[in-house]
Amino acid sequence: MQELEVIGNAALPVAKIEVLPNAILQLGAQGQFAWEEFFAAQIRNKHTRSAYLHAVKAFLTWIEPQEPQLARITPGMVGRYFDQLQISIPSKKLHMSAIRGFFDVLVLRHICMLNPALSVRTERYSVSEGKTPEITPQQARQLLESIDTASPSGIRDKAIIATLIFTAVRAGAIAKLRVLDLVNEGNQYSLRFSEKGGKQRAIPVRHDLQLMLFEYLDLLGGGESKDSPLFRSMSRKGYYSESGLSGVDICRLVKRRLRLAKLPPQISPHSFRSCTATSLLLHGTPLEDVQYLLGHSDSRITKLYDRRQREVTRNIVERISV
Repeated sequence: MQELEVIGNAALPVAKIEVLPNAILQLGAQGQFAWEEFFAAQIRNKHTRSAYLHAVKAFLTWIEPQEPQLARITPGMVGRYFDQLQISIPSKKLHMSAIRGFFDVLVLRHICMLNPALSVRTERYSVSEGKTPEITPQQARQLLESIDTASPSGIRDKAIIATLIFTAVRAGAIAKLRVLDLVNEGNQYSLRFSEKGGKQRAIPVRHDLQLMLFEYLDLLGGGESKDSPLFRSMSRKGYYSESGLSGVDICRLVKRRLRLAKLPPQISPHSFRSCTATSLLLHGTPLEDVQYLLGHSDSRITKLYDRRQREVTRNIVERISV
């Protein structure tokens, strides 16, 4: 049974406290407060919290034999830690962000006078193109045309993949859709998405996607709750179940359809975002409009999805007369 703590007239569950690093335990209640403030209060995304927790613990484990007292850690120690860290440059930058953020809290709570990681620099890292595997518009059309819609699973899968292509949202956002998120706004239909970072956005549904969604909804029967998942899993008898698909389920679904269409296996649901962005930019759509569609807060991130330069590079190397 979970232990309860009585506060006033209310009995509240006591949160389980993880095993803290020795450097934090030596600081007593003040150190535990700073630790919980940073990891439990300031970082709201669970994935970021997990990555930062791993980074800070790894640093404290490495530094402990040299200097167990956090207040005496120097920039040189932090620099030597990163010199021996055998990970990619982007991962080093994530570790640095975690360590700097953690020491900022220690400075704020008067545990350290200065942040020893603040003046430490990591290697430069610049990318002009993202690592997301590319899928061309021709391949995307081939994928859609390869799906047999004679079965309920085919109708559902085509609607899901078309939604990935024509809205450029992530698989996780599609998995969160409910029936009520397909909204008639009078002159058009829109899909309301809940995306990462707490963003809520409505994206218009183009006509061919609307027809695919209506065909799929007709098979659902119309008797379901508006709060039911939009895209459902399939029962063993080939009928739609009441359970919604997860983001992982959608990734597996896409991989299976790619395999059946004999398309490159490295393509992922995220590839459709790059395909859509590049297609719009090639047709003269302003970068800020593409940025809004992809839900990016910074246009530099949107540029990473642009594959137009790759096509120019291929054209150039084909001219080499060797």
